[in-house]
Amino acid sequence: MNALLPLAVNFALACFALSMLCALIRLLRGPAAQDRILALDTLYINGMLTILMLGIGLGSALYFDIALLIALFGFVGSTAMAKFLLRGEVIEP
Repeated sequence: MNALLPLAVNFALACFALSMLCALIRLLRGPAAQDRILALDTLYINGMLTILMLGIGLGSALYFDIALLIALFGFVGSTAMAKFLLRGEVIEP
């Protein structure tokens, strides 16, 4: 069972890299701003999952803290961009 874990981690990393490439294409070619925001959400989620897979593969707990920070900042950034698209401003007077 222990020999299967590195193969699974490498397969997951390859899948996340392919998904990030597709999201990057959508981010660059997206016809609307909403498509680009969704692509950016997908990019940060896949980046977070990639870092988690690296943490599992290398056996280091530091990567989990980094992934938690990426999730936190990604959520706040997505919320701010959605609010900007809806109202035209992020911070209301």
